[in-house]
Amino acid sequence: MVQSRCFSLAALGLALGFSWSGAAWAAEYPLVDGVTVVGEDQVVTTVFEDTLYDLAYKYGVGSEELIAVNPGVDPWVPGAGKQITIPGRHILPSAPPDGIVVNLPEHRLYYYPKAKRGEPRVVITYPVSIGRLDAATPLGLTHVISKDKDPTWYPTASVRAEHLRNGDPLPPTVPPGPKNPLGKFRIRLAAGQGTYLIHGTNNPLAVGMPVTHGCIRMFPDDVAALFPMIAVGTPVHLVNEPVKVAWVDGELLLEAHPPVDTEGQPVAPDLDAFSALLQAAVGDSDVATNWDYAREVLRKADGMIQSVAIDPARSVLATE
Repeated sequence: MVQSRCFSLAALGLALGFSWSGAAWAAEYPLVDGVTVVGEDQVVTTVFEDTLYDLAYKYGVGSEELIAVNPGVDPWVPGAGKQITIPGRHILPSAPPDGIVVNLPEHRLYYYPKAKRGEPRVVITYPVSIGRLDAATPLGLTHVISKDKDPTWYPTASVRAEHLRNGDPLPPTVPPGPKNPLGKFRIRLAAGQGTYLIHGTNNPLAVGMPVTHGCIRMFPDDVAALFPMIAVGTPVHLVNEPVKVAWVDGELLLEAHPPVDTEGQPVAPDLDAFSALLQAAVGDSDVATNWDYAREVLRKADGMIQSVAIDPARSVLATE
C-alpha cells in the first residue's frame, strides 16, 4: 500500500450540474531541428451554452490560463458571440526533449515520444495541475516507476486531517470509481521518501489550477491517451521555468507565467529577476529591445508569447 498526498477539490462542477461538451484536442506538433516554438494561438466565437471551462477542455488549455488571457469575460457565462483567445503557442522548455517534461509555473506537460520508423519526431502537450512542492517533489530528473489502471487511493494522514478540518472526512481508502480523485489512471514517479504521481481526476474543472498536494493532475481523456504511450523507466524532467525565450527569424519571443511558491500557488513576478533572465537571453549584442514593453509582458505573465526585441542579423534573410 502506497499513500498519496494528492487530493481533490469538492466536486464543484458536479454540484453545479457542470458537463463537458465534446472531446479535448490532442496538441501534437512535429519537432524540427532549431525550432523551439510550436502551436498557434487562435480566436473562437462563443455560442450561448459555452463556458470558459468547456472551451479550456475542448482546446487543451488550463482553465486559469484561458481566463487570464480573456480578462473581463465571465468564465461561467461569457455569452454568445464573444471572441475568445485560445493560447496555443508555446516555447518549448529548456529540458532535454526526452520522455516527459513538466514546466511547473506553466502548468503544462510535454511528452516527447521516440520517433517511429520513417516518421518525424513529435511533441505532444497537455495542460496539468500542480501542487505543493515539498521535499518529496522530484525537481530535476526522475522517472516512471509504475503504472496502474483503476487505482485505489490511500490518502495520507495529513490529507485526511485537512479534509476533516474542512468538514469533509475521508475514509482510509477510496476504491476505483467516480469518487476517486486519481481518476482511472495513475503513473508513479520516483520521489525519494514519498509518492509523486501523474494521474487523472474526478474533477476536470480544476485542471490548470494549483490545487493538488504535490501531484500532476490531467484531464481524464489526456491521461488516458498518455498512459499507454509511456513505459516504466520513461525519464521525467520537472522544471521551474516561469520565463521562456526564443529567437525566431530575428525576433526575441518572450513567454512569461506567474512563478509558483512552495505550495504550488502563483505569486507576483519579481520583475527584476525576470528582467535579468531576459537580459541574459539578449546578451551584449546590439539588439533593439523594447524594455518597457518587455517588463509589461513580464508583469502580466499571462503566458501569451510576445515579440520584445529585434536582431536583423538573426533573420532568415540574413542567414541565406
